[in-house]
Amino acid sequence: MTEGSITKKLVMFAIPLFIGQFLQQMYNIVDSVVVGHVLGKEALAAVSTTGSLIFLMVGFINGLFMGSGVIIGKRYGAKDYKGVAIATHTGVALALLLGLFLTVFGFFFTPTLLRWMGTPEDVFPNSVLYFKVYFLGGLFNILYSACCGIFQAMGDSKRPLYYLIVSTVLNTVLDIVFVRFTPMGIAGAAAATVIAQFVSALLAFYKLTQVDGPHRVRIREIRIDGPTVRKELAIGLPTGIQNSVIAIGNVVVQSNINAFGSVAMAGCGSYFKLEGFVFLPITCMSMALTTFVSQNLGAGEYDRVRKGARIGISIGVIAAEVIGAIEFMFCPFFLRMFSQEADVIAVGVAQSRTESLFYCLLALNHCLAGILRGAGKTKIPMAVMLSSWCLLRITYITVIVHFIPVINVIFWAYPLTWTVSAIAFTIYYFKADWIHYFAKAE
Repeated sequence: MTEGSITKKLVMFAIPLFIGQFLQQMYNIVDSVVVGHVLGKEALAAVSTTGSLIFLMVGFINGLFMGSGVIIGKRYGAKDYKGVAIATHTGVALALLLGLFLTVFGFFFTPTLLRWMGTPEDVFPNSVLYFKVYFLGGLFNILYSACCGIFQAMGDSKRPLYYLIVSTVLNTVLDIVFVRFTPMGIAGAAAATVIAQFVSALLAFYKLTQVDGPHRVRIREIRIDGPTVRKELAIGLPTGIQNSVIAIGNVVVQSNINAFGSVAMAGCGSYFKLEGFVFLPITCMSMALTTFVSQNLGAGEYDRVRKGARIGISIGVIAAEVIGAIEFMFCPFFLRMFSQEADVIAVGVAQSRTESLFYCLLALNHCLAGILRGAGKTKIPMAVMLSSWCLLRITYITVIVHFIPVINVIFWAYPLTWTVSAIAFTIYYFKADWIHYFAKAE
């Protein structure tokens, strides 16, 4: 990442990420398609309502590993190979501990969390069952994410893709078998995901123990290094808090959606699955920018950082808006993948056509946040996103829905808060000399 064509480096790094993120979306898509067509809209609503709660729990822990990736990338750019090894083993040890915690917490506290969300009674039993089975694979989910973060921090986005292809194919086959041909029902969809996550985590971890480089994992050296973990948490904790609080905001939004009944839950859930594909070029370019910025700042290539930031933002924004326009035109066709029921599709189309043309703002937010995270400035994205995507969004929905009890009010919360955060990010990006901050800290 520290030499050669910037555009080529960013695009070639982002393409495997894009394919990998696409396959990860297929996990949830396959669950929704199979469950929706085989088990009906109540079961689809049960799967849909779990999305925001899963992100609440997984998002915090995955956010912590953002700090590990930034530290590894910075040390690798500075050719501090011993430091890379220490950060790698610390990251793996932290993943094992947090993965075990997520598995236990998610399994035992699922009913309480779903009650807090106001999950309707006709959906509640299936939601609890899906959640409990899903979180049995919490350790595998976190370990795989940590291993992928290590590969990506080193500039390798291809190896995680190979393992993900295998696990996605496995998940698809098992989903069809468990749901359609066994009496497991909705638990079969969750079990298929757990097994697939186990396979991907095993493949990624095994490769880290075999790779030739400073990020090679040696089992006997897996331990937490105090100074390193403090640096990783100082960078990663704000992102983890940001993910969790935003997820809490999403839980509140989901609770408001739940109040409109199972049709609204299924329709919005179908839209959010579709929206996940739109996020792919956005999140992939954001991740590429984080790695690019961390490595080049570590190498002292400050002019290259500025140029790369401009290129990455342009690519992300344009790609997001093109995809948004396609979604606006063809969303009825796409939404029929999840349900054939007209009332469910109508809700999904209404949300899609409200939000899709504003995806350029969403891309701008994520790219600017990725750049600042790569520079170690994770508190800024946390502050901006929490104030707009959580506080403002919740306040808007709570107040306006009370006076105008129409679900379209919830849909407009997203473009509104994307606009506010984009303005805040842009002002900070051009007013604050964040590269100078990094050089001074070094």
